[in-house]
Amino acid sequence: MKTIKSFTRYSVLAMSLCMALGLQAQDVHLTTDAGAPVGDNQNSQTAGPGGPTLLQDSHLIEKLQRFDRERIPERVVHARGTGAAGVFQATADISDLSKAVVFKPGTTTPVFVRFSTVMGYRGSPEQARDPRGFATKFYTQQGNWDLVGINLPIFFIRDAIKFPDFVHANKPSAVTGVQDANLAFDFFAHTPEATSMLTRLYSDEGMPDSYRRMDGYGVHAFKMVNANGDVHYVKFHWKSEQGMHGIRPQDIAPSIGADWNHMTNDLYGAIKNGEDPKWDLYIQVLEPKDLAKFDYNALDDTKVWSGVPERKIGTMTLNRVPDNYFESTEQSAFAPSRMVPGIEASEDRMLQGRLFAYADTQMYRLGANYQSLPINRPLVQVSSEDQDGAMNSSGRKGEINFEPSTAREVSEDPNGRLVQTALSGTTQQQAIDKKRNFLQAGEYYRALSAQDKADLITALSADLNHVTNEGNKYTMLSYFYKADADYGTRLAKATHADVARVKSLADQLSDG
Repeated sequence: MKTIKSFTRYSVLAMSLCMALGLQAQDVHLTTDAGAPVGDNQNSQTAGPGGPTLLQDSHLIEKLQRFDRERIPERVVHARGTGAAGVFQATADISDLSKAVVFKPGTTTPVFVRFSTVMGYRGSPEQARDPRGFATKFYTQQGNWDLVGINLPIFFIRDAIKFPDFVHANKPSAVTGVQDANLAFDFFAHTPEATSMLTRLYSDEGMPDSYRRMDGYGVHAFKMVNANGDVHYVKFHWKSEQGMHGIRPQDIAPSIGADWNHMTNDLYGAIKNGEDPKWDLYIQVLEPKDLAKFDYNALDDTKVWSGVPERKIGTMTLNRVPDNYFESTEQSAFAPSRMVPGIEASEDRMLQGRLFAYADTQMYRLGANYQSLPINRPLVQVSSEDQDGAMNSSGRKGEINFEPSTAREVSEDPNGRLVQTALSGTTQQQAIDKKRNFLQAGEYYRALSAQDKADLITALSADLNHVTNEGNKYTMLSYFYKADADYGTRLAKATHADVARVKSLADQLSDG
């Protein structure tokens, strides 16, 4: 089986080939992309000493053409990212839950992790207040599994139909090109389910001081299926062995001023110094019949599973900095639809939308054959009837490019068959029941220490004070007051609002 070293740059492979052929390192000369030797890389061909540059200088033209095409479309979200490679070691026997080989005790699986900010552009400061992406690609013996999550256990919205609007409101203004709290809170004032996520985002936990010192979550519920076809619902949690450390509000600006790239430099510095960061993978497990026991919808991604114990199933170690940023971190492509036998999607509405959108955006950015790139290529043999498309290098042979066919027998693996799920009801277009938009925001606030509460008020009020639409401001304050009266009162005072008016609006809200 190939190892994580299969991500090594092609230039290193070329150097190894030269050495195998008896060439010394100094014998490797500069070439064009077609392999022809370059005689002069400092001066263009011209028509005499004073004449214009010649179009026949193919090396010059190729350099400029390639330079003009170095950039690929930036990710709409998660544009600023940092990648690292390592391994996942399974430690617990959960064959009663899942038939996925990646969880077999003692199994070591290569991984590639991409950490990121969500709303920032490719060169933006890493210490801005923003959720942190925590995407893990497992190169398993059954194909690739992508666990695509963030550093917090929940999300802002529960239905993928609202995702483009959420991003538009939080990205820079379409007029000024600058992020605007008025736009963000105009959206959130009409999105009460975001109250819990906003509370976490503006806490110290929402501003990790290092990628090494933050947790990661799959956010959604997934299904695990065992060899007998039994189904359990699970949530995934990466727990940092380095502990969790956040940046307090008063320290954010100095941190950005000192180093815009602190998160990357900290992660890579630790790995280069032999201080390989580790995360333990935990799961929460529910039987299907348990979903209905909560007073909220257990498949709502704006909720945590309160009171459900966690179970450790393995440990991930990141131990290698990629050799080439573009070929690894920038071209790495993650999608929650990339699952393996034993792991399936739940009915979570937000997850259902992500199953399409994430794979589609990667295909747009990188092309139809993006999974053939070294960083995305599975370690197992790929045998599909997909063909052609830009940059295809599959090497497929023969004219049988369909299935079934009498000319070529292709067996189906029953292990890959999806579990059957009973359905009932009629098609509909309406919100879920048992929303409980404010309950867990209050529970989270009350669990904070006195200092953490003060930091939350400082951070959140600073942005709310930029909201000039009085109606939106009071609506937001009423959400936080509904979650917890002390929380809402302190925010109202910090934003110079009328507490009585806030309370009156909160009293009109339902949390059913």
